Amino acid sequence: MKKLYFSFLTLLIIYTVSAQKEVDILIIGGGAGGTSAGIQSARMGAKVQIIEATPWLGGMLTSAGVSAIDGNHEMPSGIWGEFRQKLRDHYGDAEALATGWVSHTLFEPSVGNQILQEMATIPNLDIAFNAMYTNIDNDGDGWSVTYKQKGKTYTTRAKLLMDATEIGELLPLVGADFRLGMDSQSDTGEKEAPETGNSIVQDLTYVLILKDVSGDSRLRGNDKKGLVKKPKNYDPKAYECACKRENGEMFNAVSNCQQMLNYGKLPNNKYMMNWPNCGNDFYLNWPELNASKRKEKLKEAKAFTQGFVYYIQNELGFKNLRVAEEFPTKDNFPMIPYDREARRIKGKTFLTVDHLEKPYDFDLYKTGVAVGDYPIDHHHDKNPDAPEIEFINIKVPSYNIPLGSLIPEKVENFIVAEKNISVSNIVNGATRLQPVVLGIGQAAGTLAAMSVKEDKKPSEVSVRKVQNALLESNAYLMPFIDVKKEDDGFAEMQRIGAAGVLKGFGVPYKWANQTWFYPERIVSEYEWKSGMLPYYPELEKIPASGKAITLEFLHAVMNELDGFASYSGLVKDWFDFYKTKPFDVKAPLNRRKVSIITDQIFNPFSMEIDFEGNLKTD
Repeated sequence: MKKLYFSFLTLLIIYTVSAQKEVDILIIGGGAGGTSAGIQSARMGAKVQIIEATPWLGGMLTSAGVSAIDGNHEMPSGIWGEFRQKLRDHYGDAEALATGWVSHTLFEPSVGNQILQEMATIPNLDIAFNAMYTNIDNDGDGWSVTYKQKGKTYTTRAKLLMDATEIGELLPLVGADFRLGMDSQSDTGEKEAPETGNSIVQDLTYVLILKDVSGDSRLRGNDKKGLVKKPKNYDPKAYECACKRENGEMFNAVSNCQQMLNYGKLPNNKYMMNWPNCGNDFYLNWPELNASKRKEKLKEAKAFTQGFVYYIQNELGFKNLRVAEEFPTKDNFPMIPYDREARRIKGKTFLTVDHLEKPYDFDLYKTGVAVGDYPIDHHHDKNPDAPEIEFINIKVPSYNIPLGSLIPEKVENFIVAEKNISVSNIVNGATRLQPVVLGIGQAAGTLAAMSVKEDKKPSEVSVRKVQNALLESNAYLMPFIDVKKEDDGFAEMQRIGAAGVLKGFGVPYKWANQTWFYPERIVSEYEWKSGMLPYYPELEKIPASGKAITLEFLHAVMNELDGFASYSGLVKDWFDFYKTKPFDVKAPLNRRKVSIITDQIFNPFSMEIDFEGNLKTD
């Protein structure tokens, strides 16, 4: 009996130990942000676990079926650039991804998941799929999260916890202050915001993937596989303007409707049904619902999408388009809806429209860790109570995300990595897009790994160290459309741009906003001196005109500044590097050369800044 008791006790101890895990960083949510964060942290040597409720990685990119990339086509930053290149390798080339007119990069969700899982199969990264967290505790020394997977209960302890859920689920659970819905003008200072705030969130969408089976003899004639049934409460009027052109009348002509379908055409004759105009957007007031009621309302969202597909197949006559077996679900719907909005933390910094419209009127851009170029785009067509805001008329150039927007004001050792960052409701319409969230995740992963490595709270980690680590990973800090990763001066131009020494030129441009650095443009003495003054106030005594900057001028500066005279003889190396002959100290210097010389000799980027972008004086 004692022997049996001992064996049982031993097994119980072994099971208890095996059911517990110790990691550095625990990420709840394996969506775009969480996956990117997990990959980056693990690459930097941190021990990481992701707890993901579905069997896939990618969230809105894959599990929600929104596999048409919005924005950042000219800025393949970091992990987003890696992911896109792997998609190109899989399908053949860039042109093979440009199948629909909404995007330059469209792909099958299942392929996106496969690629992300391959990227995430690396040392230090463990992923618990089909797992649901049930309890979160913070004992002061770290976090303890209990979750269920395949009927068993597990516990993971971590130094740092990250919320990468689609709607900011963890924020109220950990006591983080947050914003939700449409902010008021008095809260954000945005003239575009409504006078009175509310809890209204953007419409969500339950996507479906259709496949053209015209060439499949097995699915011709009376075969009904992939044809949807008419849902209850079906109303064709809800979809009757789906084929309307922006500048024309409403038609049900095949050409017009084919244009609507081609919006999200994917490789291999598939179609992503994520159509806003009389399509399958659906308003769900999830902030006012508990989990069970939200689940019930999501059934209505599915039924609405089913009605849209029924309309396409029956009213419009596209019976050749059948529901594809794209997802590992019984009903062939994605595993999750596409939520465009989440709870948003109140962070160390707060990004508003003013920062996007006029970045150089503030210093937040100096703390940038991710970039985006998509315009402010909101979906509120399905909620008549939503205040009218002319989002399309809010003109902003491309922009970056400040590091402080990932860190909450009060809760320590907790950061966010999805659509839950500290931005205004209006700004969320631009920062919610897939490449931006991949960048946010990579930045969060970098911050988390450095926090663990240096044994500091995330709020104590150097902004500049995080930015340099991101540059080492080929990520962008500044949204310069004409500074490519392949450029020999990429990192230097990014640092000099983020230091504010040489500024970019922003252009609100259609659906892909721009900021230009102009690497070949000649720099004036005055422009360079003005940008350097915050870092070297003693430059005030050096005269600077509007003439082109030269090595002769920089020699004079080096000889005037304490500790820099010895560098003047080394500048010839820069010209040898660029193979510029003859060596002429009076030759005008362009922005690329000035950036490299300034970065590597004067190194303003080495001077620490706070989360607002101000130089630290201590």
